[in-house]
Amino acid sequence: MKNNISRISVKKNRTKQLTAIGLMTALLCIIAPFSIPLPVSPVPISLTNFIIFIIVYVLGTKDAVTCVIIYLILGSAGLPVFSSFSGGLGKLAGPTGGYLIGFIFLTLIQGFLTEKIPENNIAAIAGMILGMAVCYAFGTAWLACQMNQNFFAALAIGVLPYLPGDATKIIIAAVAGPKLRAAVRKQKLIE
Repeated sequence: MKNNISRISVKKNRTKQLTAIGLMTALLCIIAPFSIPLPVSPVPISLTNFIIFIIVYVLGTKDAVTCVIIYLILGSAGLPVFSSFSGGLGKLAGPTGGYLIGFIFLTLIQGFLTEKIPENNIAAIAGMILGMAVCYAFGTAWLACQMNQNFFAALAIGVLPYLPGDATKIIIAAVAGPKLRAAVRKQKLIE
């Protein structure tokens, strides 16, 4: 009898987990395509990294990484989930491909520091900053190759214009993220 109850409990938890991953992936796929192009850069302004910050708070590292990978697979398959409602392997091979792949590392780094010191929001903020730095490094290196520029020229058009907006996203995520995580856990939507 205890074994059956245990199996039912595990199945319910797994169902909640898969549902949460699906919902957060859907949220990412809905919000990420909205972007603002900049005339000085092939990289548009988007809320993709902000949504990833929130997903890490809500789901934790492992499930958030799963979410980002599913997002990248859906976009690579041609669904218009990338910036400017684009998709396909060409987007990954284009100027913004390094940033898209960098989102995996952003998720891993933020998640690691958020979970390593769960009650310390400074660790989560450090995770977001370090994660964005790694994401920027991948993106800038790829952008430089794509545009036949040196790293610093690519940095000037692919990172510098975005720093104030990304700082704002980190601050908002640092305030909202723990509250959303607590609300989700309180409702027992995920464990």
